[in-house]
Amino acid sequence: MRPLKVGLNLLHLVPGHTGGSEIYARRLIPALLEGAGTDLVLFAPREGAPALAAEPWAGEAEIVELPVRGASRPRRVLAEQTLLPRAAHRARIDLLHNLFTTAPAVPGVPQVTTILDLIYKRFPEAHSGGRSLGMRTLVPISAKRSKRIIAISEATKSDVVSFLRVDPSHVDVTYLAPGFSDEIDPVPEAALRERHSLGDAPIILSVSAHRPHKNLERLIDAIAAIDRPFVLVIPGYETSWEEELAAHVRRRGLQERVRLIGWIGDAELEGLYASATCMVFPSLAEGFGLPVLEAMARGLPVTCSNATSLPEVAGEAALYFDPLDMPAVTGAIERLLGEDELRERLAAAGRKQAAKFTWTRTAEGTLRSYERTLAS
Repeated sequence: MRPLKVGLNLLHLVPGHTGGSEIYARRLIPALLEGAGTDLVLFAPREGAPALAAEPWAGEAEIVELPVRGASRPRRVLAEQTLLPRAAHRARIDLLHNLFTTAPAVPGVPQVTTILDLIYKRFPEAHSGGRSLGMRTLVPISAKRSKRIIAISEATKSDVVSFLRVDPSHVDVTYLAPGFSDEIDPVPEAALRERHSLGDAPIILSVSAHRPHKNLERLIDAIAAIDRPFVLVIPGYETSWEEELAAHVRRRGLQERVRLIGWIGDAELEGLYASATCMVFPSLAEGFGLPVLEAMARGLPVTCSNATSLPEVAGEAALYFDPLDMPAVTGAIERLLGEDELRERLAAAGRKQAAKFTWTRTAEGTLRSYERTLAS
């Protein structure tokens, strides 16, 4: 019996621009390859294919580069609907797995689609212009034309069932896992402080894309009330709201206490996790909440909002707050900055909680979803 041949739709993989969804794709692939009986064909845009080809596992998968520039979302969407089904047919795959929430309307083969989140339904302002219209049009079609849906949390599954009217028995939950590599050497703290002009104050870290639902303006307002030394560092890929967020920092007169440093490499991010005193994550809604899990795995104490999927991820290992209550956000951060025993307790609990999430388990759940798809 020949191995199951699975195509992975990676047309929305644009290295350095897609945050947690990129981590999901690039960590899931090697975990799937470790499982027996599955051959993978990776359909990628011109920017994504070279990055995949440079991975140590590249020789174990077939990489098919499609003639589309990943930086153009409209072109990626068009290619997903036209070029991808033809490429899937030529590759003679048994099943197509779409990893980035949207899928071909006419795939030509059974397909499973991972819906990472439905933020566009909860917070329409998080996606501007044509992208918002595209999500409202494409995601419901993708859900309807997929035999099964993979959600990355129970909260996301609940949204899929409620907003897209999908039968809950057709939705599988597969959690993510920490995305970092043990082989990365972190940039030393002194070098990071000099590079980003951080001074010598304690670092409050908030790894987050600069988008409205991430609630960063409220976080900035909340930290303005903290009367002790600190510097808030917010790394994350830049968006069309970048200047608005920077202007808010200026309006509050916090240029010396807030650093919006954009997308950084793995070594710098590792260095920041190692150098920070605590992690704060005030998001109003998440599909999963990978930065929270990664902070806990590194032993960094976490305070985060009590919204959507975050309690699923952090369990009892985080200090929670209502993300709409600025005094509550301020108080939680002040506690972590000032209480050594609390930080130590949360760090230990965080490592234990994070150990429950592995890419092997993610791959196993994904393979079970494939089996259910082909059996239906």
